[in-house]
Order: sequence, then structure tokens, then C-alpha cells
Amino acid sequence: MMRFVPAIAVLCAVGLSVTIGISPAPTALAAELAVQDNPIASSEESIAAGRGTYGRFCRSCHGISADGRGMAAPPDSRPANLVDEEWDHGDTDAAIFKVIREGVPPKYDMDTWEGRITDDDIWNVINFLRDLAANQ
Repeated sequence: MMRFVPAIAVLCAVGLSVTIGISPAPTALAAELAVQDNPIASSEESIAAGRGTYGRFCRSCHGISADGRGMAAPPDSRPANLVDEEWDHGDTDAAIFKVIREGVPPKYDMDTWEGRITDDDIWNVINFLRDLAANQ
């Protein structure tokens, strides 16, 4: 009976951390992205590819001009303006990549795109948004 006590203690600690919302340690991906630059150089091809991906997956919520005025955003949500000077969820390419890939908790109005678009698609969208913001 005594050998089960440590296992029960671990299960209780895990359950408690989930219940009260203690975040787990950063994932290896999060640590890698914290220092990662965009591996895809901004080029006409990358920007064009990002424009296509943005138009297909992002425009309905974030708007044609990426100003957060899309028509299909979830009720009671405010999609981020992606071309203004203040980014709501991080302003580095790595932070933007993480938001697109993993979504924005806790409500996930900004859904996760991992597994639905490729990492290269995400990096191209970032190049497109940077170009769009610079040319406004």
C-alpha cells in the first residue's frame, strides 16, 4: 500500500495544477521559437505565397487589409489589427509564428493552425504581414 502513495501524490499534484491553472514548463518548441528568426527570407515569392495563405485562412477574421475588421470573426471577439504599430501577442517573428501555430488562449478565438497549414506557410504569412504593414 505504501508504494502507491507517491503515485497518488503525483496524480493529485498534476490534477491540482490543471485545476488552478498552473502552466506547465515551456515546451521545447516554445524555447526554440523564443530565439528563432524567420528562416524564410522575405522575397517577392514568399510575400506572394503569404498573401495567398492569408487570403485563404486569415482574411475572413482579420480583414482584407489585416486591420482586424473581418466579417467572420467569432461573436464577441476582436481580431487583432496585424498592420498597426502595436502587436497584441508579441511582435517578433517567432512570437507571431507561435500565435498562428498555437492560437491564443484561453478562449482560442484565434484558433490553432498547427497541422492545417505548414510552418513554411506561417513564415510566409509573417513576411506578407511585415510587407503589408511597411507599405501602408
